[in-house]
Amino acid sequence: MSSITIEDIDDDLRRRLQRRAASHGRSVEVEVHDILCSALAAEENGAVPGNLAEAIRAIVDPLGGIELEIPPRGQVREPPRFE
Repeated sequence: MSSITIEDIDDDLRRRLQRRAASHGRSVEVEVHDILCSALAAEENGAVPGNLAEAIRAIVDPLGGIELEIPPRGQVREPPRFE
């Protein structure tokens, strides 16, 4: 297995990684490995949509879609008169 070095990580990001790793009971290295694996797997599976419509479609398509009944349009009402 190879290793990588990430330079110039700011202190806030380092602290956040340490807190996250501690909350999961593992080292920062294992936490970063898990974050990278999850991000790449989600990207390969198309789970990272570019917009809201794609996100909804990704959830609904495997279920067979959803058919919505569109009610018929009625006549447009007259606007109120302020005299």
